[in-house]
Amino acid sequence: MSEEKKGKKTGTEEAVIKPDPSKEGDSIRISSEVIAVITSIISSDVPGVAGMSGGVVGGIAERLGRKDMTKGIKVQVDENKVSIDLSIIVEYGAVIVDTTDKLKKEIRSNVEKTTGLKVEAININVLGIHVPGEEGEDEVKPVEEKE
Repeated sequence: MSEEKKGKKTGTEEAVIKPDPSKEGDSIRISSEVIAVITSIISSDVPGVAGMSGGVVGGIAERLGRKDMTKGIKVQVDENKVSIDLSIIVEYGAVIVDTTDKLKKEIRSNVEKTTGLKVEAININVLGIHVPGEEGEDEVKPVEEKE
């Protein structure tokens, strides 16, 4: 059974808002991509967040010169509710719990204010630590998974 048939939505869905129920045909559609871009912009402003992590494919695309603002962000929309999963890289020395708490607060507040949608869940995966290198060379230390 596909995810669509189970009632789960993928990251390619959109929210449909009916701002005035008395106007039968009126609606506003907000793409999950728009919510992902908002999340990316907010994330870049939170101290301690070095960047987003899109995994191996995202890294290859960036090296080829294509910068994707939604890299490392997945948005699921279900009617007027949104769930956001994001993978980040934190700055070395940042307190991870404090950084992710601040990030969740900022994302929730700004997405709800900007879109009018309820943010149901924000799941943050810390995939690496940004360590400043010598002579301007930066290094990202990935978090190794235990088997």
